[in-house]
Amino acid sequence: MARNYQSRKRILVTGGAGFLGSHLIDRLLERGDEVVCVDNLFTGAKRNIEHLHGNPRFEFMRHDVCFPLYVEVDEIYNLACPASPIHYQHDPVQTTKTSVIGAINMLGLAKRLKCKIFQASTSEVYGDPHVHPQTEDYWGNVNPIGVRSCYDEGKRCAETLFFDYHRQLGLEVKVARIFNTYGPRMHPADGRVVSNFIMQALKDEPITLYGDGAQTRSFCYRDDLVEGFLRLMDTGPDFAGPVNIGNPNEFTIRELAELVIELTGSRSTLDYRPLPQDDPMQRQPNITVARDKLGWEPKVQLREGLERTIDYFRDFVN
Repeated sequence: MARNYQSRKRILVTGGAGFLGSHLIDRLLERGDEVVCVDNLFTGAKRNIEHLHGNPRFEFMRHDVCFPLYVEVDEIYNLACPASPIHYQHDPVQTTKTSVIGAINMLGLAKRLKCKIFQASTSEVYGDPHVHPQTEDYWGNVNPIGVRSCYDEGKRCAETLFFDYHRQLGLEVKVARIFNTYGPRMHPADGRVVSNFIMQALKDEPITLYGDGAQTRSFCYRDDLVEGFLRLMDTGPDFAGPVNIGNPNEFTIRELAELVIELTGSRSTLDYRPLPQDDPMQRQPNITVARDKLGWEPKVQLREGLERTIDYFRDFVN
């Protein structure tokens, strides 16, 4: 239901030109809110938000969250950080700064404004897990000095900051742990498994699998994930999270590759490569907390979501 003028909120979305941020902004504008989109365009893209520039309730600011930001808003969604291995390993120091200093700056803004703030955390906080499926009370198995640590430990530190601001200063925080998500507006060269497989299949190139392809992931469609964000943000001050947001249906990477080949009608073959350092073997969310606290669970299953995503990626090939 669209908000009327009296109930309209002014909402800051950092990382708003990214894959998930842009879809979140679409939903916020659809319900009648005003949105300030902040992005330094390191991994975000203007094309993700170009359809919004005529909207009088939308404002774009090119800004790096590693530097203080002075705006007046009612709520903050902090999504700013490269999320794919290729991008976050390109400049690992900057990735850690974005997670940690960016969190400090956004928490400081929320403190000044006395407003609610949302943190887009990640299933990577669980590392290569010894618990399966992963529950929110699991502390994780993370290498603090590996090639993925800039992202994994940066997000873990950001969670620490959010909960310390919550305990020490009474700030209302919401922390979501995002599991593998896919859909239109993914960057075609972001190195994530879904985009990699679709682009390779559409070009009839060999599909690259690391290890034997038996490692598992759980894939959540972007619309379901954004709905989880909104429901978490709408919970009362007594619930901060963290809460797993993801699809609990588990697939091997090889099964994903075979399904992409089927749906694209590709002539691609499978090309097996050595497993990268610290690549987790299993990733599956336990979403009991999301069901109980948010009344949320994903609705779009993998085949349907892949069909929509493949249609989007065809424009990058044709």
